[in-house]
Amino acid sequence: MAQYSGVFTLSQASQAIKDNNWTGIAPSNVEYLVVAGGGAGEGTWGGAGGAGGLRTGFHGVTVGTSLTVTIGAGGTTGNNIATNGVNSVFGNITATGGGVGGAANGTIGYSGNPGAAGGSGGGGSARPTGNPTVGGPGIAGQGNAGGGCNGQYTTDRYSAGGGGGAGAIGGNGYSNYTWTPGGYGYAGGGGNGVASDISGTRTTYAGGGAGNSQGTAGVGGAGGGGASGVAGTANTGGGGGTGAAGGSGIVIIRYPDTFSLATSSTGSPTITTAGGFRVYQWTGSGSITF
Repeated sequence: MAQYSGVFTLSQASQAIKDNNWTGIAPSNVEYLVVAGGGAGEGTWGGAGGAGGLRTGFHGVTVGTSLTVTIGAGGTTGNNIATNGVNSVFGNITATGGGVGGAANGTIGYSGNPGAAGGSGGGGSARPTGNPTVGGPGIAGQGNAGGGCNGQYTTDRYSAGGGGGAGAIGGNGYSNYTWTPGGYGYAGGGGNGVASDISGTRTTYAGGGAGNSQGTAGVGGAGGGGASGVAGTANTGGGGGTGAAGGSGIVIIRYPDTFSLATSSTGSPTITTAGGFRVYQWTGSGSITF
């Protein structure tokens, strides 16, 4: 191990820390990105899932105190029951799971339902005649509301709303007012997510899922939102498209690489150095201690 003595310049001190000789020099805070699991989309004519809540900021560090990391699972489908996404946690920061899409019953949407609340809200189901549905609300600072189904004709019951995303609301499903082949309306697309450079590579997270339609299905939101029948992308918090599961969440932290590595971490985070930062990225639950 190299030894350092005398008066240090800033560059010498930084190099000493980089050489990991002064493992006690921990950062006073770390920057974080916490994304929860995306909500699932309800089956057939149900609304799409909302994206998992996305939170960013700085979290204080106390040397010797473990910070817990929990990765939220995406919402699930099965036995005609879909669920919200699961919360992700870093220390005292919680991102809320995405809302499930509104359910449509076996009579193809004649009994429409709103999307559920979540980090971003789920889309409303395809609507019954004369009774438009709405998307579930999102949480301010984490995401946006889902879309509903807002047309006026019986064809509207075949066009579900898209799930909300971290960066935009979900799209509304609507009818084009014709029964001609292929003319049964347009489903709502998923709301777009938010791009982040925290990992060292610009990546978009927390896009909403897309609704289904007898006409034109919606498009999944940028950031892992699934198309109709397609699950949200794993470790993005993407909402599931109609009838599909949500994507799992992720936790990423970074701090200047002039500070030391953590003394311990669990959950097998990926540890890299990029752009002058140490980066820890979890796709499974764990912890970190400085």
